Amino acid sequence: MTLQGKRALITGAASGIGRAIAEAFAAAGAEVILLDLNQDAVTATSDSIAKETNATCHAIACDVSDDASVTAAFAQAGALDIVVNSAGIAHIGTVVDTSADDFDRLFRVNVRGTYLCMQAAVRNMETRRAGVILNMASIAATSGIKDRFAYSMTKGAVLSMTLSAAKDCLPLGLRINCISPARVHTPFVDGFLAKNYPGREEEMMKTLSAAQPIGRMGTPAEIAQLALFLCSDASSFITGTDVLIDGGFTNLR
Repeated sequence: MTLQGKRALITGAASGIGRAIAEAFAAAGAEVILLDLNQDAVTATSDSIAKETNATCHAIACDVSDDASVTAAFAQAGALDIVVNSAGIAHIGTVVDTSADDFDRLFRVNVRGTYLCMQAAVRNMETRRAGVILNMASIAATSGIKDRFAYSMTKGAVLSMTLSAAKDCLPLGLRINCISPARVHTPFVDGFLAKNYPGREEEMMKTLSAAQPIGRMGTPAEIAQLALFLCSDASSFITGTDVLIDGGFTNLR
């Protein structure tokens, strides 16, 4: 699975799954443009990946929920072959205790942000009639997850937008898919456990890991390898698809 000669833009690339995808793409030969909200963080990540892989990497600060920021970032990025929408935020809460402010905050980043970047990506690619867009959905889009009301709403929207855009963009020669992971061990998980279960982190890690029938969480590197496949020519017959990577969560519980 090579991306030699491809130019790929990844949002949310300073840490977690986004960073792992940027690393995998750079190692596969792509020129990588990393987007994240914090310029210092994304620059440090870009420099580190470039040093590790000897790939050409660029860092751009971007607020994916802001139209002008996205427009400016894509203009700076130039012609693209691949766009991965990995930027996103999480939230813990039910329909009752989720505030309107939290609901709107999740919507702005996870839904509006994905929409704006998809729109910019299609405009970037349509004249060349080739390109791949990959969105980050979640098992929460299609499974009932406790205390994830707003987050599930956003990921359901990402899934639906992916399918609709994939249909609309068939005549343009664009492939659009999404990935739905179960729990992935990222810095967010460690921070969540430290904040909400001080002194019980190890116990709760085991509980969260056991939710996947395979007996553990996924790793960012595993998600990145699936992203690499779906954005490479090896998957040229795949579009309009939500690909589960969930340790058996959806079908084997």
